[in-house]
Amino acid sequence: MPHLSVVVPAFNEQGNLGLLHQRLSAALSACTDSYEILFIDDGSRDGTLDVIRGLATHDPRVRFLSFSRNFGHEIATTAGLDHAAGDAVILIDADLQDPPELIPEMVKKWREGAAVVYARRRHRPGESAFKRTSAYLFYRLINRLSDTAIPHDTGDYRLMDRRVVEAVKSCRENPRFIRGLVSWVGFRQEAVLYDRDERHAGKTNYGFFKLLRLALEAISAFSLKPLKLTAWLGVATIALSVVLSIVIVIQRLFFKTNMLEGYAFLACSIFFLGGVQLTMLGILAHYLGSVFTHSLNRPLYIVAEQDGGHAGNTPTPSIRTPATSKPAREPRPLQPAATEPKIGRFALPGDGPAREELLVVRGQAPHHPSAD
Repeated sequence: MPHLSVVVPAFNEQGNLGLLHQRLSAALSACTDSYEILFIDDGSRDGTLDVIRGLATHDPRVRFLSFSRNFGHEIATTAGLDHAAGDAVILIDADLQDPPELIPEMVKKWREGAAVVYARRRHRPGESAFKRTSAYLFYRLINRLSDTAIPHDTGDYRLMDRRVVEAVKSCRENPRFIRGLVSWVGFRQEAVLYDRDERHAGKTNYGFFKLLRLALEAISAFSLKPLKLTAWLGVATIALSVVLSIVIVIQRLFFKTNMLEGYAFLACSIFFLGGVQLTMLGILAHYLGSVFTHSLNRPLYIVAEQDGGHAGNTPTPSIRTPATSKPAREPRPLQPAATEPKIGRFALPGDGPAREELLVVRGQAPHHPSAD
């Protein structure tokens, strides 16, 4: 009997967790007798952690992690993948917009050979026209820009085989876009269709600026075309300036007029060029900022508490570092001081009296004054 893990990132979701646990337990029991539900408290400021503790007390199949602060939904999902132990891992949000009753169908497709089973939305009731339109445009835009095809109209709700989970865990980049990484690792992926429900309780934690930030991070993580666009903007600006120069010369030589004169044209030209340059710098700064963030090599998250007590009381690592990091090299032992001064090619600058030998030798080469 396969062991299933369900990862539930939660941030200020205390009103949804009780009913979510009931529906998850019913759906999972229809698939297997061996499962776990792993809640990730992403630094919630309400009673989310207390509700999770209560669920873990009454249900031994419930596990949880609690972050030291809010690290974001993508990082919380990553932590769940790091700690999930199932043969297959299911990602689901805590807002009950994604029905847990879809899990048996996902498990069926997984048993038939699919490595990834993602849920594709047919209808999205309860969401504003702006959010539906922006989501529609985002997936079409990123698939035009990226070489990695990301399924349209999907979220994080999906089932992943253990092979896929291990492959995604090996990617420790930051910023992260989980659904893009799942598509990037490949394997056989299939869809199940469903109608999304309205949020059960609370309000969404993703406003306009958070969604915009996620979209920019997703595009920069899976496409270099915006960088190439800056080069084409520069070429187009040069071409436009050449055309205008030719027009001005022709007007002056053959028509004795100058239609492109005056303060207005000059001001518009300056603002146009300034806008192009600032746009290029903004794109470059975004990519450079992503590289800088990743180069800091900070842990993706810090666990303050997990089931069984504080994170420090468990052998499970609470701070994950990139999988490619190498162990620190042991310090080289200090060599005892030489009893006799070394001379000639065996002398080193730290060998005491032998330094005079080196200085004398270097002093014989006046054409290298910087050697002193």
